[in-house]
Amino acid sequence: MPPSFRADQVGSLLRPGVLLDARKSQAAYRDAAVSPDIAEATKAAIAGAVQKQLELSIRPITSGEYERSIFYSGFFEKLDGMTTNRALPLPDGFRKGLPNASVFLKLGRKEGEANIATGPIRRTAPAYMEAWETLKSVTPPEHWGECKMSLPSIGFEHLQLAHGTAWAPGVYSSDRAYFADLATAYRAELRALYDAGLRHVQIDDPNLCWFFVDAFVDGCRADGVDPDELFDLYVWAHNEMLRDRPPGMHIGIHLCRGNMNAFHDFAWGSYESIAEKLLTKLDYEQFYLEYEDPKRQGSFAPLRFLPPGKSVVLGIVSTKTGELEDIDMLEARVREAAEVIAKSQGRSAEEVLEDTLAVSPQCGFASVSFSAGDGVTEEKMWAKLVLLRDVARRLWKDAI
Repeated sequence: MPPSFRADQVGSLLRPGVLLDARKSQAAYRDAAVSPDIAEATKAAIAGAVQKQLELSIRPITSGEYERSIFYSGFFEKLDGMTTNRALPLPDGFRKGLPNASVFLKLGRKEGEANIATGPIRRTAPAYMEAWETLKSVTPPEHWGECKMSLPSIGFEHLQLAHGTAWAPGVYSSDRAYFADLATAYRAELRALYDAGLRHVQIDDPNLCWFFVDAFVDGCRADGVDPDELFDLYVWAHNEMLRDRPPGMHIGIHLCRGNMNAFHDFAWGSYESIAEKLLTKLDYEQFYLEYEDPKRQGSFAPLRFLPPGKSVVLGIVSTKTGELEDIDMLEARVREAAEVIAKSQGRSAEEVLEDTLAVSPQCGFASVSFSAGDGVTEEKMWAKLVLLRDVARRLWKDAI
């Protein structure tokens, strides 16, 4: 199948000033559900973002993740059995060589946050249903099928926590038992969202790229963990989550490399060492891969492993800077990627272009509510999304 949208977006948008003013602190974000004023400001901001996306023909339609404080919030905390620890010591509470832990230390932080299974993991209440219903309420019904929501990766908590500490002693007998319960919770959440009308889901995974970061791989080995076996575990967990997914629900995975200044360099390198397993073993139909900077991510050569029938959304526009890319250069890069895939699949580049590729920003514009790339304003953000729309219109007849 062709990609869901020819000009896609990763999901988060810069929060408007009025919303940031209503939310004075990180605590206010966490308590948004109990504050009518914040809830109303959030809904109004989402309505404004939806209207802007409709006016500019930007798809898919997202809430901008305005209801979240950070891209992964709102899921693990709502599962029975999960307990949030906001005072885990850095670095000892986290996996050896974890890139973001080292960044936090450089920023002067002494503690981090994670969710630990202190009991069997169960989904007894919805996590993102309220957010989905809010997005529906401000989107014309004829456009509900063009909406997309993101969920955090199933491996997010397990990978960052110190080896062997993802669950409390006695809760689980193995990693697979932990992930089996977590996958069941994800499947229930996806089914509920599907039954409520959601058709497009993006899984945000900032972790799998760490498997080509030397410090992380060395940290695994120092813990007596085989990094290849750990990667295989996460592939299995993702596929367990995807098992029995609703027919007609399109689910892709975004391999996030970060958009905040402090994290620009923590996942530097090519996808080469993980590409074959990533593209052939994961059961996702669509991969969002960051390719805005050849110096940072390398060439398109790893795309030679992409099997026919799967698609790639090329993240070729940067959310790290406000500088607007050249449309001719972007078109040329898409065609270059098509040539790599075509050669490996024994097809023409035009065939690959037609049924395999799409474009997007390399990441969200504000994975954390108060963050933005260098010189990125709301005006420049919308200009970049319009640029991607125009690239898509050049390349594909079915682009909006």
